[in-house]
Amino acid sequence: MAHATDVFDEKGYAGASMRDLARASGMSLAGLYYYFESKEKLLYLIQRHTFTTILERLRTRLEGVTETEARIREFILNHLEYFLANQKAMKVLSHEDEVLKNGFGTEIAGIKREYVRICVELMDELKRAEGLEFSSRTAALSLFGMMNWIYTWYKPRVDGGAKELAREMGDIFLYGASGNGRSLRGLKPTTLEEPDTAAKAAPHHGGVSDGFGERHQPYSLGVRSSVSVGKLSF
Repeated sequence: MAHATDVFDEKGYAGASMRDLARASGMSLAGLYYYFESKEKLLYLIQRHTFTTILERLRTRLEGVTETEARIREFILNHLEYFLANQKAMKVLSHEDEVLKNGFGTEIAGIKREYVRICVELMDELKRAEGLEFSSRTAALSLFGMMNWIYTWYKPRVDGGAKELAREMGDIFLYGASGNGRSLRGLKPTTLEEPDTAAKAAPHHGGVSDGFGERHQPYSLGVRSSVSVGKLSF
């Protein structure tokens, strides 16, 4: 699957052929067809492996974590750690979201819905714990829009590793870009690591996609701040 991921990343799904995939894997074309009847099957296996792995790791990380903000931060960290370690696969998933049809597409769509459902539930937990009012669905999809396209701008030397980036994204998402490091309670935001001496400016993007085939208007930042989260047409 790693070879197939490289080919889909380089050529795109539509531009890749079974011959390209066989050449990259070092197999004969007949041998590749023996194990995989189509390139769609390979794309399906890449997507299934990626989403099931992210879900399994997330469920493990959330076990025993009860504080609502910490659970959201674990969600962000889990997503970014896998994303940054598997950027080609995540890029393929983002670009080839609507390719799979019939049974393949239905199964992958169900896995993705479960992943989004968990994120929405985390937003619901935050609202109940803090007495906040905002659209959990809007907040969840905005968070995905914030995370899923970092491969277009991420530079390790500038943006740091997954933990550092997750901490910064969590602060921006929860407290807003102008939060000045203070929560609604007048305390510094809870983080997974010791705070840096200075936070880097967060990049700003225009229209974004949640990475699951839908594009939305720019996300509002700071679900715990006074900035309201606008409605999305999804």
